[in-house]
Amino acid sequence: MTDHHTLISASQLQALLPEAFIADCSHELSDPSAGARDYAGDHVPSAVHFHLDHDLSSSPSVLSGRHPLPERNALASLLRARGLRHGQQVIAYDRSQGPYAARLWWLLRWLGHERVAVLDGGWQAWLAAGGSAQAEMPDPRPVGDFQAQSALVGFVQVDDVLANLRNGQRLLVDARSPERYAGQGETLDPRAGHIPGAVCRFFRNNLQSDGCFKPVETLRTEWLGVLGKRKPHEVVNQCGSGVSACHNILALDHVGLGGSLLYPGSWSEWCADPDRPMMIGAKSENPAA
Repeated sequence: MTDHHTLISASQLQALLPEAFIADCSHELSDPSAGARDYAGDHVPSAVHFHLDHDLSSSPSVLSGRHPLPERNALASLLRARGLRHGQQVIAYDRSQGPYAARLWWLLRWLGHERVAVLDGGWQAWLAAGGSAQAEMPDPRPVGDFQAQSALVGFVQVDDVLANLRNGQRLLVDARSPERYAGQGETLDPRAGHIPGAVCRFFRNNLQSDGCFKPVETLRTEWLGVLGKRKPHEVVNQCGSGVSACHNILALDHVGLGGSLLYPGSWSEWCADPDRPMMIGAKSENPAA
């Protein structure tokens, strides 16, 4: 059986049912209860819902980002309780072009789980391919035997980002929209703008108009333009709260440019301290560095 580590198509997923562990990560930042409602209305058969705020994040504090990483052992325990087995193929999807599914993808890799992929095109692609849907809650799975292993991904803390302002050792890539990056139309965080030195690569630029990822060669060429002279391990991905940045990490891994890091606190943590510097205005995706 083929292992899937980045993306999986709807037709490939159909061939894996019911052996795979399916995670519905549907969510809306503007309406945190919407994802659970959507899941209750219809979902991929046997899928289990994971809530961004309650399952895939820990509780935020005054100075943290909006979606701090969950406690590692607690997340492993949750996955085990929901039936995840050691080495089982996990497929994550959402209804918002992939950022929430990519968050679970990154978290599972943080827990050392290799066999995890995101459904390319998400729920919409599943329906378009004739995939079946069910509204009934799946029967509870037997408790699994999943255990956290050595992390397959890395991340940096706010102090590392502060140090990078001085030494410039890493390229900071902001996955938010160009408008939010430039400080326009900010509705989620108390301050608008971006971290000095960051370049903007909107996560939706990884996608075609149908919501599926662009062809590998196209995407790789675009990302090489973003990276400039930087190697993937010299890249730190951030966004508003460490969620859509995972979409960019997924894209990089998918095109063979793995090894970049996540700044989980992202802009929402950075701007929580008014003494931290910020910038307003646009900047090219290509740093030419």
